[in-house]
Amino acid sequence: MGAKSPLKLLLVAACALIDADGRVLLAQRPQGKAMAGMWEFPGGKVEPGERPEETVIRELKEELGIDVKEACLAPFAFASHSYETFHLLMPLYLCRRWDGSITAREAQQLSWVKPREMGKYPMPPADVPLVSQLRDLL
Repeated sequence: MGAKSPLKLLLVAACALIDADGRVLLAQRPQGKAMAGMWEFPGGKVEPGERPEETVIRELKEELGIDVKEACLAPFAFASHSYETFHLLMPLYLCRRWDGSITAREAQQLSWVKPREMGKYPMPPADVPLVSQLRDLL
């Protein structure tokens, strides 16, 4: 049996937006994307030359139409998960302050969810361990 080829490392940055009631925003992956229908924290791939914080700021603007200052992003936790064709490394930031109104700009469903209710939402395997950490915090 030959040596297993190493999985490509995919760096993704995500954000748990938290409202005044302690609810967290989840976005549903749209049809046509991998893991369509699953709920996740907003974010996306870190582009070459980009820091994860810059990725979160860019993605929140693109996906939700909000402006976030880097000072409002608090590093919280990270996911490290091997999928069949790649290994995902995902820092998760917390954010409680942003400018603008949250709007689904990519036709995705959005839901504000209490952390203890997150278990009712199907999520990608990498995101699941982050939920219990959020539950403990909030």
